[in-house]
Amino acid sequence: MMKESRGQVSLEYLLIFAVSLIILVAFTMPFLVQSMDMAFDVSSSIGAKSDLSKMTHAIKQVYGEGQGSKQTVTIDADVPVKIDVANNHVSSKIKLKNGDNKVVKMNVKSTLKTNSFKLNKGMHTFVIEWPVGSKNMIISEK
Repeated sequence: MMKESRGQVSLEYLLIFAVSLIILVAFTMPFLVQSMDMAFDVSSSIGAKSDLSKMTHAIKQVYGEGQGSKQTVTIDADVPVKIDVANNHVSSKIKLKNGDNKVVKMNVKSTLKTNSFKLNKGMHTFVIEWPVGSKNMIISEK
């Protein structure tokens, strides 16, 4: 009789443990998904800022060296993105997981005319140059 009682207690213990585990997972899963989405948004923002930083560094280099200078920048886009270039900033709009948009903007002094580039996923090469005898710098995609 005692052996049956112990078996029943073990079965009840396992059943209670399983139900508790299911309830715990059910309540914590939404928080986990939300935190993962936030982490992916931060990662996307950092990636976009890194790409814009490469571009602004090249623009500053060409602007500092003056007419006749030229720089090449390669950007590896993880997702399709649009980069806006103006004479005082370079910016990009990122779509977040919750549907909102975030604008990543880096200030830079240059003589570039306003331009924008739509980048698909993959590698993109930009040439930033300031031709001799020209007032404005030129940025083009190879």
